[in-house]
Amino acid sequence: MVPDAVAEELEAGFSAGCDVPVIRDLSWVKVRQPASSPVLCLARGLGRGEAAVLALALEAHDSVVILDDRLARHTARLLGLRFTGTLGLLLDAKRKGLVRCVGSMLDELDGLGFRLSAGTRAAVLMLAGELTDSDQKPST
Repeated sequence: MVPDAVAEELEAGFSAGCDVPVIRDLSWVKVRQPASSPVLCLARGLGRGEAAVLALALEAHDSVVILDDRLARHTARLLGLRFTGTLGLLLDAKRKGLVRCVGSMLDELDGLGFRLSAGTRAAVLMLAGELTDSDQKPST
């Protein structure tokens, strides 16, 4: 499930020439507006999309929210919501054999402006089995 606000953000990016999916064209994605107003979350300084995601997650039973924004993750924690982020999804995909190399995907994300510290990158590559602790260089 994706809230309307996030679908609109992605559509704006697509219209601006960004390589993002058109969510409304994906048959396995349901786009919907949260029944409750996310005003409380907006008052906490979150963007419209993050606030709508949190509001929708509060309505859905046993949901896992995908969040990368620090404030959104903090708010999700306070609301008792389970969450993961882009890096968690990549690691899960690697464990399930859906992707071969997390490192190349991190390179692509870097090219798109995804901010990631060197320490976090190294930790993710170690968890993915693509970096050894002894030499701190990607394994082949």
